[in-house]
Amino acid sequence: MIVDHLILGGGSAGCVLAARLSADPSRTVVLVEAGRNISADDIPDAVRSRYPGRAYLDTRNIWPRLSALMGYGSGAAAARTSRRYEQARLLGGGSAINALMANRGAPADYAEWQALGAQGWDWEDCLPYFLKIEADRDFAGPLHGTSGPLTIRRISDGQISPFVDRVMKTLDRRGHPIRADQNGTWEDGAFRGAVAVSDEGERLPTSLAYLTPQVRRRPNLRIITESVAERILFDGRRATGAILSGAVTETIHAAEVIVSAGAIHSPALLMRSGIGAADALTGLGREVIVGLDGVGGNLMEHPSIAVAAYLPRHMRVRDPAEHHEQAIWRFSSGLEGTPGGDMHAAILSRSGWHSVGLRLGSLFFWVNKSFSRGQVRLTSVDPRVEPDVDFRMLSDERDLTRLKLALRMGAEALSDPFMDGHRGVVFPSSYSPRVAKVAVPGLGNALQRGALSGMLDMAGPLRAALVHSAITLGTTMTDLLADDAAMTDFVRRHVGGTWHPSGTCRMGAADDRLAVTSPTGRVHGVDGLRVCDASLMPSIPCANTNLPTIMIAERIADFILCGS
Repeated sequence: MIVDHLILGGGSAGCVLAARLSADPSRTVVLVEAGRNISADDIPDAVRSRYPGRAYLDTRNIWPRLSALMGYGSGAAAARTSRRYEQARLLGGGSAINALMANRGAPADYAEWQALGAQGWDWEDCLPYFLKIEADRDFAGPLHGTSGPLTIRRISDGQISPFVDRVMKTLDRRGHPIRADQNGTWEDGAFRGAVAVSDEGERLPTSLAYLTPQVRRRPNLRIITESVAERILFDGRRATGAILSGAVTETIHAAEVIVSAGAIHSPALLMRSGIGAADALTGLGREVIVGLDGVGGNLMEHPSIAVAAYLPRHMRVRDPAEHHEQAIWRFSSGLEGTPGGDMHAAILSRSGWHSVGLRLGSLFFWVNKSFSRGQVRLTSVDPRVEPDVDFRMLSDERDLTRLKLALRMGAEALSDPFMDGHRGVVFPSSYSPRVAKVAVPGLGNALQRGALSGMLDMAGPLRAALVHSAITLGTTMTDLLADDAAMTDFVRRHVGGTWHPSGTCRMGAADDRLAVTSPTGRVHGVDGLRVCDASLMPSIPCANTNLPTIMIAERIADFILCGS
């Protein structure tokens, strides 16, 4: 049997495609996901929760051996080590473990896509699909959808944490006005964040919002989980199916293959199948189906750094199950060549799911429009071997300059006299490998975190010394602000990502040597093969990438249904 559409990857995009394409009863659709199933009947509590801090640490939900190189620099900072990079491995993908944020980016982001060769992806083309996605419970009008599968809302007055509320008021006093609608007119300010949660207050991954029980019962849709696509099959330069292994070991033949495995695993699958830079494929002993130098290139992320503060008891989040990313701060760096709103900070009511995290509030900054580019490289054609991922963050000096600016602005905001009595010691922070390791659930870590929490509460005038010895390992905010070289070294060493990889199979014109697909997702040089996920993005949007990825899937589904 030859199915019409074989979708390889059941993440945010793959679930949307499966639902939209199978709505046509004349089309047969198979959706393949490497991770476990997530449905309305068996969604784990940590995934269902409004607080996402546990879900992305659960090794059952992520690719356990995936790692990445983050920063890039000279001198001491050039000694880079790979660190774990959490990417979803379950039905629903990132939408099942991410921070729930539902923002779109700036209209200028999509104008940039079109200028880079993705014809038909301007803001006016994309906005109707953003509206189609959402059912906004707080706002209406021409910039908001009201009947889509994803319900979107902001935190209420009764739920917002005292820390987040105070920070927003502080920013307002410092010239960053509090504004109502993050998804309204693109402008700087402090906003309560738009979050995709159900009317019952629970997470809405695409594996639930799109793959509803009714959709899953369609006779023309087959969902396969816990199975990996080893490689795509070809007859000459036409894709004809894929070989699967895992819970299902099977060869599936298809009229069209759609790769939706994410910005790291989509290029890896293409390269394993013979599509990529010819020299690299030949060196791995893989027959070259078509040489495309752009596969795996243009790797983008939002480089991040943080400023944190100890929270007195009256400033801590009231409900430990409440979402922690309750508000955001969007601002413009003013650096030459950068767009408005090129910087972002998540105002976090807590800095981790555990007892120490409950005692720390933070401003988690990222470069909203980053210029550094990295690469995904294949080291083996064995699908069990993860690719090499090198983000080369801060390889463009403009990204370094802006993260340093963010660190200074965050320290100034949290140290503002209006925050006196509402926060303790202010210190630099990051999601370092040491922090990630301590956050993993387990008895030993629980004892360590519990002891540190107790000491933080009881330390009194010695609290700053305890923070700097146990958490920052001697680095103080005062020292960084006084020494630009120290600031530079700190940011280079501790820069992290935001789990927003994108761009590695980017859309563009057929004569663009580094473009991988057409603006309809068709892979250049072959027939019967498309890509549909965040890897299509020509440049990174000023947004958490989940909603733009869902928008991409909605548009690609329409292209397919219309025969484009």
